[in-house]
Amino acid sequence: MSKKILVLPGDGIGPEIMAQALKVLARLQRDFGLDIAIEHGLVGGVSYEAYGSPLTDETLLRARAADAVLLGAVGGTQWEALDISLRPEKGLLGLRSGLGLFANLRPAVLYPQLASASTLKPEVVSGLDIMIVRELTGGIYFGQPRGVRRLANGERQGFNTLVYSESEIERIGRVAFETAQKRGKRLCSVDKANVLECTELWREVMTSLAHDYPDVALTHMYVDNAAMQLVRAPKQFDVMVTTNMFGDILSDCASMLTGSIGMLPSASLNASGQGMYEPIHGSAPDIAGKGIANPIGTILSVAMMLKYSLGEPRLAGCIEQAVSTVLDQGLRTADIHTPDMRRVGTEEMGEAITAALG
Repeated sequence: MSKKILVLPGDGIGPEIMAQALKVLARLQRDFGLDIAIEHGLVGGVSYEAYGSPLTDETLLRARAADAVLLGAVGGTQWEALDISLRPEKGLLGLRSGLGLFANLRPAVLYPQLASASTLKPEVVSGLDIMIVRELTGGIYFGQPRGVRRLANGERQGFNTLVYSESEIERIGRVAFETAQKRGKRLCSVDKANVLECTELWREVMTSLAHDYPDVALTHMYVDNAAMQLVRAPKQFDVMVTTNMFGDILSDCASMLTGSIGMLPSASLNASGQGMYEPIHGSAPDIAGKGIANPIGTILSVAMMLKYSLGEPRLAGCIEQAVSTVLDQGLRTADIHTPDMRRVGTEEMGEAITAALG
């Protein structure tokens, strides 16, 4: 039976990079026997323009019925003046919560061909391979109460709530420990337990879980130190697990170790293995429509989709190898370009990777 994929290009550069990912999928369907059925939908700002909502009930129902969701990006300056409940980002958060996508896997892998594209010295980043496991449906992004209120003296006050239950911490912790078991068997849990009671509980639960995974070496690190260590000595990390907000920040920091945020894919999974796959970068409205965005993060998100939700690890490997082959050929989009390489646009990069599938 065909696996169903819901494609949501979104806003900004989303449609441009998604077009290249769809070329890869079409090639896999035609020449590699990939049995999938693709549906298309709207989310984010384009959904608001069409329906008055960044995520309609119909789109969420279609996402729940799909085996996987492939997302481009959401957001744009033209929607910043909207009430927060109507902004494009609410569509993304709605998908995450509505599908129960509590586990966000964000690999930060440096292709050896891009060692010189990183802003860090090659000897610091060469061989980098980190997996950041980010809790995705809890924490300060979803905690209640939240809002802006007016105090008795007339001054406005904004407030958000950081909250995690033991069960929420345990389920993301188990994902992280099991991920570490398949890699280098080292897990660093990142928190701010010296200041925040919520993350003090986080550390206690992670420490307790470690007894169930004696083959994994667990360490703890405060988030400020973790940010510094990612820049100072990133290869000390194998798997990192952390809260929603800390994971958001640290994974973007780690992306620059790989040369560009445009290189990084992600997988957001629920308890049944259904997932949403997207590059970790945003909609980049400043370059939308210029044909210069890097599609590799989106194409590698397709590889993660094949691996985690569609049961096709061999085809995932074909995509990863095709990306490496094209980088060997010296093709670079603007964000990873160096003077000795050939600069190409979004479409040419996508076509080259599609051709390199063999």
